[in-house]
Amino acid sequence: MNNDPKRRAAAEPATIVLVHGLWMSGFQLRILQHRLEAGGQFRVASFSYPTVSGSMNDHVRGLLDFARAQHVPELHFVGHSLGGLVILRALEVTDDLPPGRAVLLGTPSQGSKAAQGVARVVPFGRAILGAAVNAECINCAPREWRGHREIGVIAGSMRLGLGRLFADLNADHDGTVLVEETKLPGAKDHIVLSISHTGMLFSTEVAEQARCFLRSGMFRR
Repeated sequence: MNNDPKRRAAAEPATIVLVHGLWMSGFQLRILQHRLEAGGQFRVASFSYPTVSGSMNDHVRGLLDFARAQHVPELHFVGHSLGGLVILRALEVTDDLPPGRAVLLGTPSQGSKAAQGVARVVPFGRAILGAAVNAECINCAPREWRGHREIGVIAGSMRLGLGRLFADLNADHDGTVLVEETKLPGAKDHIVLSISHTGMLFSTEVAEQARCFLRSGMFRR
C-alpha cells in the first residue's frame, strides 16, 4: 500500500471544474465531461448555477465555494460561453486556488452582439438574458487577462445558431458568438475550429484540444 501523500497526489487525476453556459443546468455537458475524463488523466466536477437569476457576483461566489470544496492539488477550469465569463471573474478575484489552467469555449469575452440584439428586439429581452449577461455582454468594457493562470480560448466558425436572427454577425462566428468577441488579450493561446456554438458541447475535437491545453498550455495544430 502506498502511504506517501505526495505519491498518492501525483497518481490521482487532476480535477477539472466544468461550467455550463446560459439557459443550461449542467446535464447538457455530460458528453463533454465523459470525453474530458477519457484516458484517466482528468476527473471532472460539474458546477451548476441559475444563469438567469442572480448576479455575476452570486455566480462567482458559488463557483469559488465549489472549487475550494474540491480539496485537490491541481485544479483546472473549462467553461462554455457564459460559463467562461464566470470562470474569468472568479479567477480575477482570487489567487488562493490550487494551480492549473483554464479553457474557455465560445466565451464572448469582449461582449456579445447577439445578446445585445436579444435585449433590443425581444420583449423582456434583458430579463430573459439575466443580470450576469446584461453586465458582462451588453454593458461591458474591453477585457484582458492579467492573472497568473494560463488561459486558452477555443472559438467556432461554423455559422449555425440562433444568434444570427438577432444581430448582424458580419464576420466569422459560431452561430452565436463572433470569433473576434472570443479574443482575450493576455490569454496563452487561441484557436478557431470549424464548430458551432452548441456543437462545442458534443465535439470530440473540442474535448481533445481542451485536454491538450490543460496538459501543455498550448493547443495542438
